[in-house]
Amino acid sequence: MHTHKTLDSTQDTGIAMARSGDPGRLAILAGEQTNGRGSRGRTWAGATGNLHFSALFRPHNLPPQPGFWALLSGVALHDAVASTVPDPVPLKLKWPNDLLRDGAKLGGILIDSALTPAGLLDWVVIGMGVNLRMAPVLEGRNTASLADLAVTPAALASRILATFDRWIDRPLPELRDAWLDRAHPIGTWLDITTGAQRHAGAFAGLADDGALLLSTQAAPITAGEVFLSRAGAAHAPCR
Repeated sequence: MHTHKTLDSTQDTGIAMARSGDPGRLAILAGEQTNGRGSRGRTWAGATGNLHFSALFRPHNLPPQPGFWALLSGVALHDAVASTVPDPVPLKLKWPNDLLRDGAKLGGILIDSALTPAGLLDWVVIGMGVNLRMAPVLEGRNTASLADLAVTPAALASRILATFDRWIDRPLPELRDAWLDRAHPIGTWLDITTGAQRHAGAFAGLADDGALLLSTQAAPITAGEVFLSRAGAAHAPCR
């Protein structure tokens, strides 16, 4: 594991290492990030003592499978955190990239990748942030932390790597079922924003490729910002 006191971004460091030809199967951990990235171009608000972590993988020229890496990352993060808490029941995955504790955002996942000229997967960098010491105050969002527990970033990073090793060779259908077992219940009401469009409906599971199924939509949803608004989450939106 490459450990740093401070980095601009573990994710950007991982991408730079991938582009320079690093063979992968490595992890990057920073005590502090000064310019961390979240999803949809947001800044990831990280504090000293929280987890700032990225892992680089070389998939050996496999066909691109975005759903595989998203599901793998969610299951690995959930199981690593669940192994550190006395009661894992309040931990739930929210599509596409969040880990919740009692309905509030505890952690998030960011995935970057690149293809070879032949259209095969060249590398994948998976970034994870978890609020271990403090949860940022974000307008309109519920956040949570593990400040009540003595969980260190290094210990959690090691557990994440171990869970990656347990799950990375599993087939996509098995990962899909595992992800669903760790998510908010089927039937949870979701509000989803995809660009200028808004959708609402009951969570109906995942398609074979990991896309979101909504009771009110015939076609699976492949991208969007999801808000839990009824059963299975706090009533205030979290994202």
